[in-house]
Amino acid sequence: RVQCVLFDERLVDARVLGEDPETDLALLQLELPDDLKTRGLPAAAWGDSSAMQEGAYVMALGSPFGFTRSISLGILSNTRRYIGFQTRYKYSLWFQTDAAINPGNSGGPLVNTAGEIVGINTLGSFGADGIGFAIPSATAREVTERLRRDGKVLRAWVGVELQPLVDFEHNTFFVAESGVKIAGVEADSPAQEAGLRSGDLLLSAGGTPLHGRYVEDLPAVRKILAELPAGRPVPCRVRRGDPPQELALTLTPLNKGKLEGDDFDCERWNMTVKEISKFGNPYIAFYRPEGVFIQGVRYEGNAAESGLQPFDI
Repeated sequence: RVQCVLFDERLVDARVLGEDPETDLALLQLELPDDLKTRGLPAAAWGDSSAMQEGAYVMALGSPFGFTRSISLGILSNTRRYIGFQTRYKYSLWFQTDAAINPGNSGGPLVNTAGEIVGINTLGSFGADGIGFAIPSATAREVTERLRRDGKVLRAWVGVELQPLVDFEHNTFFVAESGVKIAGVEADSPAQEAGLRSGDLLLSAGGTPLHGRYVEDLPAVRKILAELPAGRPVPCRVRRGDPPQELALTLTPLNKGKLEGDDFDCERWNMTVKEISKFGNPYIAFYRPEGVFIQGVRYEGNAAESGLQPFDI
């Protein structure tokens, strides 16, 4: 159940029109009383996140630790931060800010000095001061429009792990002017079936040249691959030596692969179980490709008293 508190402190229900776990965004529709349907709601305007520069003042709004209607002030520390190393959020770059983002700020707006929404507060770094992350408004607008239209964000599954040509994180450097390095290929994936190998240089896909020189370029490359048509062969150009090779890649719709497995609340057991998915739970799926695992256990409760624990399969 989702509820929202309005500007006049009225509590209303909301329903989820769609969600995109890969960007941690969802679109809600408020179930408004008749008087507000007629009068309408005040709404903040979107700002242009692409126009924001490092050092610009921003404010993070939200309810940190339950303290409602809180505002913290800071600057943009970086406008093109890649955080895909530590998280699953690999399809966009992020704003880094020193405006305080604590539990309860997530989902709140990051606004510029004109009061326009330039980002959605999402992550804070616990144990570090002044390091928080927000989804740029350009990404949020694109994803929410797709959720409004389709109810989900349709992506294709390739099954490759990408690495930039100049990788400072791992101190490796690939001599090439363009393309992106394939660092790994998943078993039984479309990439493996097409003949792609770890170490290949992927030059183009579906006729679109790929440029993955630095880690900040990887989200754009992943987005190109994810938006290729699924279910039919797509030409890919690969360099594994000389001359470059042409391969045919037939992608699988990621949404049919169930990015997030289904949940089930076992009320009498006082626990929740979740379906194993190689997309949402790759480490569990490695050991047990099918089945369910315990997602949460309530204390005191029947499951806890029986010795069942989270992540039991």
